[in-house]
Amino acid sequence: MLITVKLGGSTLRSGLSGDLVHDLEERLTKDKTVLVHGGGKEVTDIATALNKPQKFIVSPGGFRSRYTDKGTAEIYTMVMSGKINKQLVLALQSHGIPAVGLSGLDGLLLQAERKKNLIAVDEEGRKRVIDGGYTGRICKVNASLLTLLMNNGYLPVVAPVAVSEKFEPLNIDGDRAASYIAGSLKADRLVLLTDVEGVTLDGKLVRQMVMSQAKDKLRHAGPGMITKIYAAMEALDMGIGEVVVCSGFGKHPISSALVHESGTVILP
Repeated sequence: MLITVKLGGSTLRSGLSGDLVHDLEERLTKDKTVLVHGGGKEVTDIATALNKPQKFIVSPGGFRSRYTDKGTAEIYTMVMSGKINKQLVLALQSHGIPAVGLSGLDGLLLQAERKKNLIAVDEEGRKRVIDGGYTGRICKVNASLLTLLMNNGYLPVVAPVAVSEKFEPLNIDGDRAASYIAGSLKADRLVLLTDVEGVTLDGKLVRQMVMSQAKDKLRHAGPGMITKIYAAMEALDMGIGEVVVCSGFGKHPISSALVHESGTVILP
């Protein structure tokens, strides 16, 4: 089986848990795997320490995102591709896992079109058009590079930074990067690990939903979950068998997700 796993920044802030590492080790004996990581909170903390306060915008669809000007793009690339990616690679290697750290810039792994404009909604609900900054929409994944690494026994660890058509680094969402990677690889499963049990609606954990239900509930999922559900729908549209959104802090988090013992399973 071929799986793509996204580690949310929340699962990394306190260091990799032993359960997650041991589970990943076990999966690698059976499955080819690509790991994609986040880390937005650390980007914000370091940018603030560098006297570059971060701005966030909300789209008409309810998506909350970082506004990325040139200075923020440089810090984002530095923290994601450098600090977080390499710390994660070292941590995995210390457990004997043959990890190779990449960003979307390496080998043109993730190519994206730079967004020209964004629509932002203010607190009063008014819409305004702003410059797109250094954010991107993924248009191509170099799946052959990932396949080459996996076929030679390596675990690719990908930072969500893309390269633009003008060879600039672009901020892309980690969940959606994972969905595009999974889709391009024709992966069997996509697992999105986060700091909550799964998708919660009306205070109750939803154990399973199909894509039409996910679309209906998208706006009610909350800002922390809406992007994950959207990424799940993108992956399913690209032919992935199923997507599981679940906690990265439980016992055997990946394996339990794959057998539907935890999290929310989203099906076509």
